[in-house]
Amino acid sequence: MALQEEFEQYAEKAKTLPESTTNEDKLILYGLFKQSTVGPVNTSRPGMFNMRDRAKWDAWKAVEAKTKEEAMGDYITKVKQLLEAAA
Repeated sequence: MALQEEFEQYAEKAKTLPESTTNEDKLILYGLFKQSTVGPVNTSRPGMFNMRDRAKWDAWKAVEAKTKEEAMGDYITKVKQLLEAAA
Protein backbone atom coordinates (compact mmCIF):
# COMPACT_ATOMS: atom_id res chain seq x y z
CA MET A 1 0.00 0.00 0.00
CA ALA A 2 1.33 3.42 -0.91
CA LEU A 3 2.11 5.83 1.91
CA GLN A 4 -0.54 8.33 0.76
CA GLU A 5 -3.24 5.64 0.73
CA GLU A 6 -2.22 4.35 4.16
CA PHE A 7 -2.20 7.92 5.48
CA GLU A 8 -5.73 8.52 4.19
CA GLN A 9 -6.88 5.23 5.72
CA TYR A 10 -5.47 6.18 9.13
CA ALA A 11 -6.86 9.71 8.85
CA GLU A 12 -10.31 8.08 8.66
CA LYS A 13 -9.48 5.76 11.57
CA ALA A 14 -8.39 8.77 13.63
CA LYS A 15 -11.97 10.02 13.49
CA THR A 16 -12.99 6.93 15.49
CA LEU A 17 -10.63 7.62 18.40
CA PRO A 18 -12.44 7.73 21.75
CA GLU A 19 -13.42 10.98 23.44
CA SER A 20 -10.89 10.10 26.15
CA THR A 21 -8.01 10.86 23.75
CA THR A 22 -5.99 13.60 25.43
CA ASN A 23 -5.79 17.10 23.99
CA GLU A 24 -2.02 16.67 23.82
CA ASP A 25 -2.40 13.63 21.56
CA LYS A 26 -5.02 15.41 19.46
CA LEU A 27 -2.65 18.35 18.98
CA ILE A 28 0.17 16.03 17.93
CA LEU A 29 -2.12 14.43 15.36
CA TYR A 30 -3.30 17.84 14.17
CA GLY A 31 0.24 19.10 13.65
CA LEU A 32 1.30 15.96 11.77
CA PHE A 33 -1.88 16.02 9.65
CA LYS A 34 -1.38 19.66 8.65
CA GLN A 35 2.30 19.09 7.88
CA SER A 36 1.33 16.07 5.75
CA THR A 37 -1.41 17.82 3.82
CA VAL A 38 -0.39 21.50 3.69
CA GLY A 39 3.32 21.53 4.43
CA PRO A 40 5.10 24.08 6.64
CA VAL A 41 3.05 26.66 8.54
CA ASN A 42 1.75 29.27 6.10
CA THR A 43 -0.24 31.50 8.45
CA SER A 44 0.64 33.90 11.24
CA ARG A 45 0.30 32.78 14.84
CA PRO A 46 -3.17 33.50 16.30
CA GLY A 47 -3.47 36.10 19.03
CA MET A 48 -3.12 35.22 22.70
CA PHE A 49 -6.86 35.40 23.31
CA ASN A 50 -7.48 32.64 20.79
CA MET A 51 -5.98 29.84 22.91
CA ARG A 52 -7.41 26.90 20.94
CA ASP A 53 -6.17 28.02 17.53
CA ARG A 54 -2.88 29.14 19.03
CA ALA A 55 -2.28 25.64 20.49
CA LYS A 56 -3.10 24.08 17.12
CA TRP A 57 -0.74 26.47 15.34
CA ASP A 58 2.03 25.69 17.85
CA ALA A 59 1.54 21.93 17.31
CA TRP A 60 1.86 22.42 13.55
CA LYS A 61 4.90 24.68 13.93
CA ALA A 62 6.60 22.05 16.13
CA VAL A 63 6.73 19.54 13.24
CA GLU A 64 7.52 22.07 10.52
CA ALA A 65 10.99 20.59 9.86
CA LYS A 66 9.57 17.19 8.88
CA THR A 67 9.06 16.27 5.25
CA LYS A 68 5.57 15.40 4.07
CA GLU A 69 6.52 11.70 4.04
CA GLU A 70 8.03 11.81 7.55
CA ALA A 71 4.92 13.52 8.89
CA MET A 72 2.66 10.94 7.24
CA GLY A 73 4.68 8.08 8.71
CA ASP A 74 4.63 9.64 12.18
CA TYR A 75 0.89 10.30 11.89
CA ILE A 76 0.19 6.66 10.98
CA THR A 77 2.36 5.44 13.87
CA LYS A 78 0.63 7.77 16.36
CA VAL A 79 -2.87 6.74 15.27
CA LYS A 80 -1.88 3.05 15.55
CA GLN A 81 -0.57 3.67 19.09
CA LEU A 82 -3.74 5.49 20.14
CA LEU A 83 -6.02 2.82 18.66
CA GLU A 84 -4.08 0.07 20.42
CA ALA A 85 -4.22 1.96 23.72
CA ALA A 86 -7.98 2.43 23.33
CA ALA A 87 -8.59 -1.28 22.62
